[in-house]
Formats: sequence, C-alpha cells, structure tokens
Amino acid sequence: MAKEKNIYSKLGVSSKKEDVHKAIEKLDKGLFPGSFCKIVEDVTGRKDYCSISHADGAGTKSSLAYMYYKETGDLSIFKNVVRDAIIMNIDDILCVGATGNMFLVNNLGRNSNYISGDIVATIIEEYNDYSKKLTDLGLNVILCGGETADVGDIVKTVLLDASVFTCMKREKVINNVNIQVGDVIVGLASYGQASYEDEFNSGIGSNGLTLARHGVLSHEYYSKYPECYDRNLEDELVFFGNYKLTDRIKGFDLTIGKALLSPTRTYVPILVEVLKKFRKKIHGLIHLTGGGQTKNLNYGNSINYIKNNLFSLPKIFEVIQNSSETKWKDMYSVFNMGHRMELYCEEETTREIIKIAKRFNVESKIIGQCEKSPSKTNIVDIHSEFGAYKYI
Repeated sequence: MAKEKNIYSKLGVSSKKEDVHKAIEKLDKGLFPGSFCKIVEDVTGRKDYCSISHADGAGTKSSLAYMYYKETGDLSIFKNVVRDAIIMNIDDILCVGATGNMFLVNNLGRNSNYISGDIVATIIEEYNDYSKKLTDLGLNVILCGGETADVGDIVKTVLLDASVFTCMKREKVINNVNIQVGDVIVGLASYGQASYEDEFNSGIGSNGLTLARHGVLSHEYYSKYPECYDRNLEDELVFFGNYKLTDRIKGFDLTIGKALLSPTRTYVPILVEVLKKFRKKIHGLIHLTGGGQTKNLNYGNSINYIKNNLFSLPKIFEVIQNSSETKWKDMYSVFNMGHRMELYCEEETTREIIKIAKRFNVESKIIGQCEKSPSKTNIVDIHSEFGAYKYI
C-alpha cells in the first residue's frame, strides 16, 4: 500500500523535532554552544572542569520488544532495548570527548497489566550487566539506581529511559563548532558483528522505529496488539507492512523481529582509543540519531556536508523502504542507513582511525568531506546508490 510523503509525521513523529528546537532556542546553550551535548559549570565548582548531564531512551523500540516477547516467549529480548537506552546516552556524551567516570541512572515506566515482574527483573539486571560490560570495554560506567514507575494510565506497555552524568576538563572538550571546511568525514558502520558484540547487528539503532514497526509489520497485529499503537491513528497507518515478526529475511540470517530489535551499537572502545591518541586532531563528533544522515544540519557553521562515499545499504533498510514504500530521500532523514558515528578531522589522521576500528571488526571509511556552504546555513548533500538528495 503506497503511503503519501508525510507518513512519519502522520504517525506522530518528527525527525527534525522543529517544535522542540523552537521551545529551547532561547535557553542558555551552556559553556560550549555548538557542542553535541549541553555542557555546564562543574558540579564542584572547579574552574578548569565542566559537567555534562544527558537523558535519552529506547523510544518505541521497547513496545516492539514487548510484541516480540509475546510472539516468541523470548524474555531476553528486553536486554536489547536496555542497551539501546544506555547507548543513546553514552555515545552522545562521547561526542563531546568525555571518557571519564559515567554515572548512569535508569528509568522504567510500565503498565503492570502487560509488563510482569519477570520482565522488570530482566531489564534491571541488564542495566547492571551492560554497565559492567562497558566498563570492561574501557569506559567506567557506574549504575546509581533508578526508578520503576507503574504508570498504566500513561504508558500502555513499557518505556525505557536513562540518564548519564559526568565531568571532564574544559580543555579536552570537543566542540562541533570547530568542524571546518576541508575536514573529511570518517563514518563508523552501524551493522555487522563487532568483536565486542554477541551476534550480528542489523544496524537499525534506535531511531525511526515508529516508521519501521508500522511500515514493516503486518496488519494482523492491529487487532492482536491494540496496546502497541496510538488508537488515534488512521487504521491504514497501523502495521501496514508485509512481514510477521518471526519471518526470515531472504539472504539474511535474522528474523524480522531480531533485525528490528538489534541493539544500538556502541562505539565506546573505538572512540576511547581514538580520543586517547588523537583528541587534539578531532574537530568534531556527530552521533547520527534523530534526523538520521541529516543530523549534521544542527552542527558547525555554514558547512556543506558532502556525503558521496556511503556504505552499501544494510539489508534492514532495504526491507523497511520496500515494505513501507517510503521515499528514499525520507529514508535518509529518518534512519542512519549504514553508519551512525562520524568523526571530523584532517585526512592525515583518518588512516589510524580506520585501523583502530578494524581491530574491533567495525567497518569504517571516509564517507565524505566538508565544503563551504553557499549560504549562511548548513547543507547536507547525500550522493547515494538511489539518488542525490539535498537537505537544508
């Protein structure tokens, strides 16, 4: 069923979040305006330090995990969305160059009629276990507890969020205002199986899951799981895709459900090593979350981001596009499409960065470069295997 251009907004989601940006545009931007995360005064008052507090979550991916669990009985799937909630925070904070102690707090909102104590126990245990995993990977993550709230009047299934706090020396901050004309863009792939991952990762991450869920999954779930969608949506927009959660993807060793629920890949071990060796040579770091490949529009000054050497499209995005009939231009503004972390530096530094990524079995390469924008605004130029698209 072909869908019109604005389907993502019709599903109640905005990739650009214009209303959010408008709401915060007059707020103080912190000590380093233009940085990936807001940076404020050091919590203890040290003049040469600063503090960063960040909050994010797994979004509607947690609802998808609930559906998968109901279909398969696989309780462990909730571990994946816990990792999503953690990494959407941790990898964001890494983008300002912070690599010190990370204090993590988890937040679980549930409807206890659907989310049992066994599920809650699995979730809380994974917050603890994955914090230890990240510590083993070189970033000390300290779990400080959290909140489990029974909010059935608000949350229909489960909502997984987290927040992270850390401090760092001001002189070590990486501020994206320093992205400059002549920089090359190194992309780190979102798919495959890194040396520190337990299984193959489809590359989906945690963004665009509302479109992915509804555009891929069969309408048979409309009546089966009314707790998993907004009842105010038009019926034809709810689960209008071609697949069941347990269907196998042709030529792909994952089911649809497992592919959509691949946990957001962390780049912790790669970035910790890169920052240790080349911090002063890194001009910027961008985590391609909300806005997909157009996230760059929010960072730098009058930069034309030319992306003309992208990774081959991971299979999961081909499935989403084909099933939902989403326009390719819209796909690039919603999903990461193959790489989710970008480093900005001079070309001479890229060889060593790529070597570091390779040691962890993560594909990386120069995916583009920065040129001067012909206007005062940033531009993203995508040159893909499916066409060329400009975003302003």
